[in-house]
Amino acid sequence: MSVKTEFTGRVALVTGASRGIGAATVNVLRAKGAIVVAADIAFSSAVLQEAAANYYQIQLDVTKQQDVLRVVNEIERTLGAIDYLASVAGVLHMGELTEVTDVEWQHTFAVNCHGPFYLCQAVAHHMKGRCAGAMVAVSSNAASTPRMGMGAYCASKAALCAMVKTLALELAASNIRCNLVAPGSTDTPMQQQVWRDAQGATRTISGDLEQFKVGIPLGRIASPEDIANSIIFLLSEQARHITMTSLLVDGGATLGH
Repeated sequence: MSVKTEFTGRVALVTGASRGIGAATVNVLRAKGAIVVAADIAFSSAVLQEAAANYYQIQLDVTKQQDVLRVVNEIERTLGAIDYLASVAGVLHMGELTEVTDVEWQHTFAVNCHGPFYLCQAVAHHMKGRCAGAMVAVSSNAASTPRMGMGAYCASKAALCAMVKTLALELAASNIRCNLVAPGSTDTPMQQQVWRDAQGATRTISGDLEQFKVGIPLGRIASPEDIANSIIFLLSEQARHITMTSLLVDGGATLGH
């Protein structure tokens, strides 16, 4: 017999849901009884498909505003009110700022900043009418700490952080909370592309003086579930008095900054 939770029967939309933090967030929400819509550009169907009980998949390119509006409206029409939004989709193009291409720069901002803006705006229009809802966007500890070779990513996540906090201020009177989770190094495909070899994780934990990076005081790489659990906390009623906040989840890698 399943145990009812505050998420039971309520609708949650998760982007970037095919792998990594997004997939882990989907799994936690499903375990808590939510009706989950997993959206990702990697999924095959542009139409809402029920893959299992109370679990739906849909293809979504978050950089296309009209597609975002279509998906949000379809969910509201078909499944009911979106109670929770977890904006997880992200992209990382490595390269020094003097060398990064315009295509890489534009794509980084399109996925990491414009996409969450389209999502939050579309979902907020529905939530405002109900005076209820919670949103969490995945940022990064790189939003506030410079990282060599990650300038476009750092800038896009800093912009995302400013956008979500301002949105939270604007929506507070409507009883809608907006927060961010700022992960550090997490065992995902995105993180693995940064590691040059099998010792990448070890070097990340130990730190790299040549790149002005301290290590991870807790001595471990985060799992996707570590970040997903932080997202769920901020969506939940346990965080009912938390808004405009970026929760740092990096094992101390940026010394609390």
